[in-house]
Amino acid sequence: MSLQSATLQRVKPSPTMAVTAKADELKRAGRDVIGLGAGEPDFPTPENIREAGKHAIDEGKTRYTNVDGIPELKEAVRAKFLRENNLDYTLSQITISSGGKQAIWNALLATLNPGDEVLIPAPYWVSYPDMVLMAGGTPVVIETTLESGFKMSPEALEAAITPKTKWLIFNSPSNPTGAGYRRDELKALTDVLMRHPQVWVLTDDMYEHIAFEGFTFATPAEVEPGLYDRTLTLNGVSKAYAMTGWRIGYAGGPEPLIAAMRKVQSQTTSNPCSVSQWAAVEALNGPQDFLAPNARLFQTRRDLVVAGLNACPGITCPVPEGAFYVYPSIAGCIGKVSASGTRIVDDEAFVTALLEETGVAVVFGAAFGLSPHFRVSYATSEAELTEACARIKRFCEGLTDG
Repeated sequence: MSLQSATLQRVKPSPTMAVTAKADELKRAGRDVIGLGAGEPDFPTPENIREAGKHAIDEGKTRYTNVDGIPELKEAVRAKFLRENNLDYTLSQITISSGGKQAIWNALLATLNPGDEVLIPAPYWVSYPDMVLMAGGTPVVIETTLESGFKMSPEALEAAITPKTKWLIFNSPSNPTGAGYRRDELKALTDVLMRHPQVWVLTDDMYEHIAFEGFTFATPAEVEPGLYDRTLTLNGVSKAYAMTGWRIGYAGGPEPLIAAMRKVQSQTTSNPCSVSQWAAVEALNGPQDFLAPNARLFQTRRDLVVAGLNACPGITCPVPEGAFYVYPSIAGCIGKVSASGTRIVDDEAFVTALLEETGVAVVFGAAFGLSPHFRVSYATSEAELTEACARIKRFCEGLTDG
């Protein structure tokens, strides 16, 4: 008899974490490895935020807090939503969690019944479908294409909706593609959703502030106020404020949903880290002047990586609107044989051979629901990115028909 439950047996471990662990293992063994798997900024948490965390410790703010966040952080989140997204929430409509992932999990567990369907555009963040499965729902994948800029069309959304549809999970700019939906593109999607009042919207806005020239971020309930009462707008401090390890996410939504999410959190983790909450207050209330320069830095890295990968035989790399990922196609490499004799039967074989033969760690596209692709996180130095692209080019140039 298996120790694991039937639910857990349907769930896969996180491929992105597996790639990072494998790269770390090779580094410890003395290999020269460039890790482009982890999705986190490579610069430190800003000093004022670090100091706020230290100050909280010194002041003894190290005890339990309210289950879903201190009032001061909820007020900072309320002000942020109003200031940046034109969304007006009361404090009872806001929840604070241990990272954005927990807020998603709380919402799904609080609302899904067996048979409920959750629409997920692909490529998707690896955790979405598995969290739906764990919460008892059924993930329904809506595939996009490189030609569409990895963006879901209104027609595809309309066709996927059934009487069983409970949620649409929407992520822009996207992990893994960096695709960002313009306001007019969002309006076309929200027009569809307005025709289907049983469908709730969970927006993952984690990469809001990593948006590039020519693209302006917008979120669904901002574009279509009619969706306000059935939208959970989710964000966090992890990416924009380089606070991945602090583990603070937040969300705003209808009060009954927030209350249900609070109930889930009260019986799982209880409150997020008290010290991290006070640091997040400073992140949201403090100076924001570093956000735009950081986005420009990521844009420079994006341009470097896109050019480098498009110079590789068999690879086509589109230009993303935001985040810090690219999601190139390797359609031209499938079926070929690497210099060490590995046949590239799919994108997982490609990234495995790439790591073993060149020491470059990336994540295979099947993990994100769309092949044949791979994801590169360019949240690292230009020197490492230049060297990584050179290695990938040599690898591709060494592929033969076998």
